[in-house]
Amino acid sequence: MPTRILPAVGDTDAVRSITTLLSQLPDAEPVAPVVDSTQLIDTLARLAAESVDELPEVVVVHERIGPVPALELIREVALRFPAVGVILVTSDASPGLFQAAMDYGARGLVALPLSYEELASRVQAVAQWSVGVRRHLGAGADVFTGVGGTVVTVSGAKGGVGTTLTAIQLALAAQASGRSTALVDMDLQTGDIASYLDVQFRRSVVDLAAITDISPRVLADAVFRHDTGLALLLAPAEGERGEDVTDRAARQIVSALRSRYEVVVIDCGAQLGGAGAAAVEMADRALLITTPDVVAVRGAKRAVRMWDRLQIRKAEETTVVVNRHSRGTEIQPPLIQKITGTAVAATVVPANFKELQSVVDAGRIHELENKSSVKQALWGLAGELGLVKVPEGAQKAGRMRGDRGSVNFRRRKEGGG
Repeated sequence: MPTRILPAVGDTDAVRSITTLLSQLPDAEPVAPVVDSTQLIDTLARLAAESVDELPEVVVVHERIGPVPALELIREVALRFPAVGVILVTSDASPGLFQAAMDYGARGLVALPLSYEELASRVQAVAQWSVGVRRHLGAGADVFTGVGGTVVTVSGAKGGVGTTLTAIQLALAAQASGRSTALVDMDLQTGDIASYLDVQFRRSVVDLAAITDISPRVLADAVFRHDTGLALLLAPAEGERGEDVTDRAARQIVSALRSRYEVVVIDCGAQLGGAGAAAVEMADRALLITTPDVVAVRGAKRAVRMWDRLQIRKAEETTVVVNRHSRGTEIQPPLIQKITGTAVAATVVPANFKELQSVVDAGRIHELENKSSVKQALWGLAGELGLVKVPEGAQKAGRMRGDRGSVNFRRRKEGGG
């Protein structure tokens, strides 16, 4: 059986030399290379969704892959796709880097310049390991597809556009439908999820920042179980401590949450830091909340362009959600889509703060009435994004019954933005 090898190499010259050598290996079947970390994860997730047997046995990661650093990328692949063996190609073959690569989940290391004998030996050993893992998984292998839970980030075009409210209601909708859901406050300096849900809890996301191996028990100790069933991972009470959550720490935290919960909703706020950028990059769906006014739409356009410049996320991979919408506003969703170059959610959230004021002031946003047009819109958005599990028999009616009543869900056709 041929060994499928997926090169992940961003450098053009390196791609040529690596693929040439790989094609010469006995029983090797190199597949089309991927050029960055995002493409690698997307490719593996797509293959894993079909079957674990569709995954390549070996992934070769070049040290200059980007935008995610090579070691961080190796960790994510190892966590999400445990049946795939990863080889790091690097110019630094020191014992220190070798140990670090093993700690991050690599199965082998090959030094530059490449040697045919060394590459062949490493590929063969890693391929045998991968085959052995899959054989050990046996009939249950389809469980270990590596796809994990769905991660959705919610960011604001600017402050005050409803980012936190949207994140909370999306998470509540997913939880009410029967999906295990985590809600994370990654607005590290000014996060308000605790205030909106009337929660006082001494642990926060900062407590996970220095931990290199986040076990299920460690994660469980850091989250707060809300009355609604949501698992909350809160922002620190002291905003300055948010600096302790680096992009590396954020990747580990998101990966750990993804492996444990069916849905992970992350409130990234309106300010982009390293942790928030890492979360947006890793997300399955990245939402950008705006209101239909000139300042907010300009902010949305600015954020989209910045994400693209920093190689965090492309415009076409971002979904803008229009909050406080009314038919009388001059700026309508089609114009916002044209200005930002993004997809725009079909579900718009109406402008009706009177419905929200009492529960916001009381810190009980989870008690917003089902008849609220804002809640119905946001739970409809959750349905559009595929975050809810609709019970059998309710799909034809387009309705899901939660703890306190029923809320309509509008599902978009496949392929919609």
